[in-house]
Amino acid sequence: MKDDGGAKSETPLLQVAEINGRGRSLVAAQPLRAGQVILRESPLLLYSAFPFLTSSPSPYCDHCFRHLSQSSHRCQSCSLVSFCTPNCLSFHTPWLCESLRRLHQSSSAAFADQSPERQVQARFLLSAYNLASASPPDFQILLSLQGNGDSTSDSAFLHALLSSVCPPLPVPISPELTAALLEKDKVNGFGLMEPFSVCNEKRSLTAALLEKDKVNGFGLMEPFSVCNEKRSVRAYGIYPKTSFFNHDCLPNACRFDYVDSDSSDGNNTDIIIRMIHDVPLGREVCLSYFPVNMNYAGRQKRLLEDYGFRCECDRCKVESGWSEGEDDENEEAMDEMDGGEDDQEEEMEEEEEEEGCGDDESSFPHAYFFARYMCEKENCFGTLAPLPPKSHDVSRFLECNVCGSVKEDEVGGNP
Repeated sequence: MKDDGGAKSETPLLQVAEINGRGRSLVAAQPLRAGQVILRESPLLLYSAFPFLTSSPSPYCDHCFRHLSQSSHRCQSCSLVSFCTPNCLSFHTPWLCESLRRLHQSSSAAFADQSPERQVQARFLLSAYNLASASPPDFQILLSLQGNGDSTSDSAFLHALLSSVCPPLPVPISPELTAALLEKDKVNGFGLMEPFSVCNEKRSLTAALLEKDKVNGFGLMEPFSVCNEKRSVRAYGIYPKTSFFNHDCLPNACRFDYVDSDSSDGNNTDIIIRMIHDVPLGREVCLSYFPVNMNYAGRQKRLLEDYGFRCECDRCKVESGWSEGEDDENEEAMDEMDGGEDDQEEEMEEEEEEEGCGDDESSFPHAYFFARYMCEKENCFGTLAPLPPKSHDVSRFLECNVCGSVKEDEVGGNP
């Protein structure tokens, strides 16, 4: 893989390798620097996270998922989706338009009674089927992703419904293929997140979708107003190259996005992967599939339920020896690290030197990472990474991949 963002690179930055016990992995094909953009990728497909049958229309463009303005463009044929510009409207294919119209007109009692999550799954299948019709090569990429799928009541119901309603496709869609597509969405999807400051009337509509975000891995973050509410999901997407990254509970890279940016190139839904700190040639590059402040038990439960594996990273090997009480105490300590106390970083560095970074299992072994790379804003739990370097020197400023805040790096160096 080459660097697809910023300066062009003739030498691949990442390469696929098999790592014992971890399977297919992405490793550094050359030394990588803190803040370096190692991948920028556009989605293979995107689809709305709003349930199909709802009285509240989506407030986002159905193509780029920016906020709609008063001058939005509603599809005149199906009258079910709106777009921010005529250019976005041009991506609304006749097959998808007719399928949405027929599905809405049918409004069978069986479908109307389905959960919001199943209605959103129907949106994904429509997008996947549309991809098969509009771009067969891209559809083959989708089929190549991890996840085979076994037939379930969900897949059987949705296949029967859509097969009876949608116009014919140039490719055969079987129940087995439908089941496989749903599994690929489950293990490879990415959620585009709404701000924390979503109004209360939207929360009831999207609350059921929060569980789907847990399954679908990473949320594409946008700036938010801090509050104590959970974020809901505005859309989901499939990013094939990004799905190659394995998980680590202390990642060396993290994901940035700028969904509501004013970019005119149509790439506002791109995922951008930046290095958190330097890594040498041959080292695996990993992301965290969720906020790094989660405790050991919570991380293991989520990884096993949503992704089908137990994590055995260095952090988990140490924390697995903690008792439940110690785990809770250390989670509270991690939360306190976000408080922004001036002397915390210095104290933690001293503790790390004295304790050998994990020799004492009763203390948190990776305090340096949390002190330096975790956002200090309340309820954010984002990860900080240096801004992309503009010279040979690493940037002295760190950006949060969730709230977008920027702070000066007062520590310097690498862990």
